[in-house]
This record gives sequence, structure tokens and C-alpha cells, in this order.
Amino acid sequence: MNQTTNSILMIRPVAFRMNEQTAVNNYYQKVLDNLTPTSVNAKAQEEFDTFVQKLRMIGLNVVVVEDTLSPDTPDSIFPNNWISFHENGDVVLYPMFAENRRLERREDVLERLEDEGFVINEIMDYTSAEEDEVFLEGTGSIVLDRANGKAYCALSPRADEELFIEFCEDFEFTPVIFEAFQTVNGERKHIYHTNVIMCVGETFAVICADCIDDKKERKMVLDSLKGDEKEIVLITEDQVNNFAGNMLEVKGTDDRRYLIMSASAHQSLTKKQIAQLEEHVTIVSSSLDTIEACGGGSARCMMAEVFLPKE
Repeated sequence: MNQTTNSILMIRPVAFRMNEQTAVNNYYQKVLDNLTPTSVNAKAQEEFDTFVQKLRMIGLNVVVVEDTLSPDTPDSIFPNNWISFHENGDVVLYPMFAENRRLERREDVLERLEDEGFVINEIMDYTSAEEDEVFLEGTGSIVLDRANGKAYCALSPRADEELFIEFCEDFEFTPVIFEAFQTVNGERKHIYHTNVIMCVGETFAVICADCIDDKKERKMVLDSLKGDEKEIVLITEDQVNNFAGNMLEVKGTDDRRYLIMSASAHQSLTKKQIAQLEEHVTIVSSSLDTIEACGGGSARCMMAEVFLPKE
């Protein structure tokens, strides 16, 4: 299986704001007191449009779907949490922690992809787990190493162990399970999504090992990555706070490899880390300051990779 794709789905926001329902366990979200809701959304749209333009300039096929004003979906800009697309034509729908995020699941998104020539064979729907308060938020909760058949998952209120194992069995991934923490007001609290602290590329992995408090688990995760001959780029918790873990490798024109991240992530990296990454990829970054502050997510969360076969 391929680790990277040339096609991504993105949802353009129409009423983006800080989502009070997700802020209970996403400690990266902030209220921007100096901005009205209208100006928050306008800034988010501006950041979104600039970002899409940069991605298209490197030859990425970006399918942009406009969000709708109703129902109210302040986090629709992060589609990778509710849906994933696979090479065999499978589409997966995931159970979401926040009730208003469940409204992001839209059939017309699938219709749009079919209009673009993508083939959908089967829909795997795990969303009934929401009735039991069990959640697994897509490629936010799960970081896939598709090429090596592994799935990494930091357990949290949004990533249930049993459901994750079920997903791995259904899709023939080997599960790599651990817990990751961040310091919030002096306390260690679970990190809400795995993709905030790690990114797995074709030949490298970016990870904040310091977030994995259990030494055995930390060693197990690092050994798993090293066993697949990934060059490991270690980042700090401070860099995680700047979304340096929230990156995605993609294929541009002529299969050139790019690593996509936000400007704040890029600025937080050291010269040495940048040099390590540039051995593998060309870095592309874009300012996502408003989206990061209000949404508590960054570049990776905004891109749902499309691995579906073409007609």
C-alpha cells in the first residue's frame, strides 16, 4: 500500500469558531477575545484559501467542498476526524466525541468525490458506537503507516482501545497502542489526538517521545518505527504546542515528496530538525494562526487523504 497520496479532501468553513464542545479535552483551543465571530471566520477562510492555493501550486489535487451554514458545524474544517478513504475503495465513517461534530458527516461529500472520478466500493460505518459513548476520531486518533500495515493510537477520551483494535482487524493493520500526555496547569492530561504528537512519512517519522510518559511504551513505539527503518525526528512538548507534530507527507507533481505543516510548526523547528526532514521531503508551510488558536488543530487535521481508486 502507498503511504502518501496526491489527492486530498478539504472542507471550506462558513461559520468557523472555537467549538465549546471540543474544548473540554482539547487544551490547544483558545478564545480570541479581540475578534468577533464574523472576523474569526473571515480570517479562517483567508488562511484556508491561501493554504489550498499553496497545495495546488505543488501539484496536489485538492477537492474543496464548501461547508453549509446549517447544521451548525464549527469544526467542519477538520474532516480527517470523521472520514478516511482507502486504496481498496473503502470509506470509513468514525464515531465523534462532540455531538455537534457528528453533524459534519455528509453524504454529498461522497457524491462529490464520485463526481471527481473516485470509486467508492464499500462504506464501513463505526458511528453506532456513539450510542455507547465510544469514540475513535479517524486519522486524528489513528496515525497510519499504510506501507508497513501498522496503526498507531494514543488512547484518550476520543480514542477507544477496543474499537481501535476492531478497526485494525477489519483493515488488517497491526495496532501500536500507547498513552500520550501533555502538561495542563501542572497536571499530566491525555493528548486528545495521536496526530498532534506524531507524523509517519515514507522514510521518516516525527514524534514527541516526551509525551509518552511510560518508558516501556515509549521504547515500544520508537522500536516499531526504527524496525521499519524510519529516520526518527524527535520534537519537544513545546514544539507540539506549536503543532509541529501535526504534519502530513503528500505527493506533488512528478511524485515529488512534500511535508505540509503550518507556519507556526515550521518556525518552531530547529535548523537541525529542518535539515533532517529536508533529507526526505520539501517543506511547505502556510499561516494557520486563527484556525490553530480557535480550532485547536492544524494543517494535518484539515486534510483528509483520498487513496480511493480512480475510474
